[in-house]
Amino acid sequence: MRKEYERIFLCNTAKEIWKTLLITHQGNNQVKDNKIDLLVVISEDESIDSAFARFNTIITSLKALDEGYFSKNYVRNFLRALHPKWRANVKAIEESKDLTPLSLDELIENLKVHEMTHSRRL
Repeated sequence: MRKEYERIFLCNTAKEIWKTLLITHQGNNQVKDNKIDLLVVISEDESIDSAFARFNTIITSLKALDEGYFSKNYVRNFLRALHPKWRANVKAIEESKDLTPLSLDELIENLKVHEMTHSRRL
């Protein structure tokens, strides 16, 4: 309790107090993005559809906890979570596309095409 008081002691408004407590307990957007990276680890044999479903569940949960939470880095978060067997595809996507306007749905479609092509070769 004393630590909570020390955190908000210098705040001048209720809004500052609220923001300080939110960041203390939930973290800022960077912390939340890092939590996504830790929670979404895609295994070698997991399908893109399955991984995307888990990723969406985590994102939806974060948004439900914090209505103001929004990350522009979902595409990068998902790419980082992919198993190392996807490294060549990730590198190709990063080099051939500007990731800023790339939607998560477009990324998933690209990865599913690679997944289908790869499974046909096996």
